[in-house]
Amino acid sequence: MSLENEAVRPDGGADDLIGIGFGPANLALAIAVDDHNRAAAEPPLRVNFLEQQAGFGWHRGMLLDGATMQVSFLKDLATQRDPRSRFTFLTYLQEHGRLADFINLKTFYPTRLEFHDYFEWCAAEFADRVGYGRTVTGIRPVTGPDGRTEQVEVVSEALGGGARQVHPARNIAIGTGLTPRLPDGVQAGPHLWHTSELLLRAPELAKQTLRHRRIAVVGAGQSAAEAVEYLHRAFPEAEICAVLSRYGYSPADDSPFANRIFDPSAVDEFHAAPETARQTLLTQHANTNYSVVDGELIEALYRTAYQEKVAGRERLRVLNATRLTGAEETVDGARAHVRSLTTGRELALECDAVVLATGYTHVDPRRLLGERLAAACRTDGQGRLRVERDHRVLTDESLDVGLYLQGGTEHTHGITSSLLSTLAVRSGEIRDSMLLRRTARDLRARVAVG
Repeated sequence: MSLENEAVRPDGGADDLIGIGFGPANLALAIAVDDHNRAAAEPPLRVNFLEQQAGFGWHRGMLLDGATMQVSFLKDLATQRDPRSRFTFLTYLQEHGRLADFINLKTFYPTRLEFHDYFEWCAAEFADRVGYGRTVTGIRPVTGPDGRTEQVEVVSEALGGGARQVHPARNIAIGTGLTPRLPDGVQAGPHLWHTSELLLRAPELAKQTLRHRRIAVVGAGQSAAEAVEYLHRAFPEAEICAVLSRYGYSPADDSPFANRIFDPSAVDEFHAAPETARQTLLTQHANTNYSVVDGELIEALYRTAYQEKVAGRERLRVLNATRLTGAEETVDGARAHVRSLTTGRELALECDAVVLATGYTHVDPRRLLGERLAAACRTDGQGRLRVERDHRVLTDESLDVGLYLQGGTEHTHGITSSLLSTLAVRSGEIRDSMLLRRTARDLRARVAVG
């Protein structure tokens, strides 16, 4: 890529780190660095971030009224790393005059709306270190005369066009989050959308005349169940069809012993374990997070279905043991094709909307790194990136740039890879890794001069 029309950092210096994406993971990293810089006597770490969204936002499409977090408020962006940090959830409550009120709730689980407000409160502190509305278009290695690469140039562009910028950095942290996953062959449209867009699309649907008076929700996890409950309330004239490949919603295992899989120490054990043990742990504890639903919500939905059966008007219709085989937009809505797993019977549901609660997927970071950097990354026998305990991709010796992954490391670091549970601790580990790397680099420089 040519440097023409590219603005380079005015002082010509390189940041210690450029974070790509500014969701909760890289926000936690910004906090960990800020806590260090305020307390340490050594030179501060210089970090900046690039975020495609115009402002901070975390799953805005699912910030449903009354929906609560599924992790304790103590698993915020700082507490487990340093309870004295000024960025804890309790400090947020104190500054907003709600600490005593929250204590009186007698709960560990704030609403999702309140926790998002806490995230925004934290993010506001770093507004001058985040380039919002910018997308990364390339990452270029800067190779010295000795053939070693100790810096990269992260190239970004403002959304909608405009001058490109070059951001030199000694380390990068990729925290671009998850991408909504749609079933094979299904394309999103005005009446066919992923749950990540629920609160963006449903209000628009409410303004329209419902011709079919039916909305289908495909999926058996927490987002699916929340979407069913929300749509059932928001569209009292419509039938809500819950399409489940299971016989019913399965409860999440949130028992104390099972929850230890989310402890920071579990990451140590998982990373050190052989591959067979890792796979066993992921399989055995999948029911703590994947395709499971909060028990109280399951009971509430069942109670609704039963009461409607008693009343003789069943609006909540559960199509269990049923799989979606296809879906498409129609002239006046969307059509879902389903097939019963037990009888083989096929059915076409004419709907005003089809909502897909079909999960998320990670984007391979090598697509962002580019050919030259990706070639320097080492992989395992299954072609997956090898990631060190400090969340840094293992690379060839010629590459001395830290490539840190904030997610997409379930195969090396366990089930918390894409969750909030260990963000505070993980951010501290990445920060400390960068500090160690800086010390080693300075030592090499002194040896070379002396």
